[in-house]
Amino acid sequence: MKVKIYKPAKNAMQSGRAGLGAKTESWVLEYEPTSARTPESLMGWTQSGDTLNQVKLKFASADDAVKYAAGKGWDYTLLPAQGRKVKPRNYGDNFKYVPVEEGQTSK
Repeated sequence: MKVKIYKPAKNAMQSGRAGLGAKTESWVLEYEPTSARTPESLMGWTQSGDTLNQVKLKFASADDAVKYAAGKGWDYTLLPAQGRKVKPRNYGDNFKYVPVEEGQTSK
């Protein structure tokens, strides 16, 4: 059985830095899908014969998730946690004059 272990990203509806309330402190172990998803013939909804895609296990650390997967004998993929890129921005920068260099055309 194949599983992937990752740290979830912050929800798009959340603002600010990821903290205790952002549900991003835990690591998630998720099963890899074994069957393809297809549209259902009657309603057109997506169906799958695999029910394990609904199961997500949460762990306090990546090591705990790896130990659990190794203990069960599963093949696992550990995805590194994504860092946050912060670009300092200021409202006044929207109106800052940047001179056009010689030989370039302004857009």
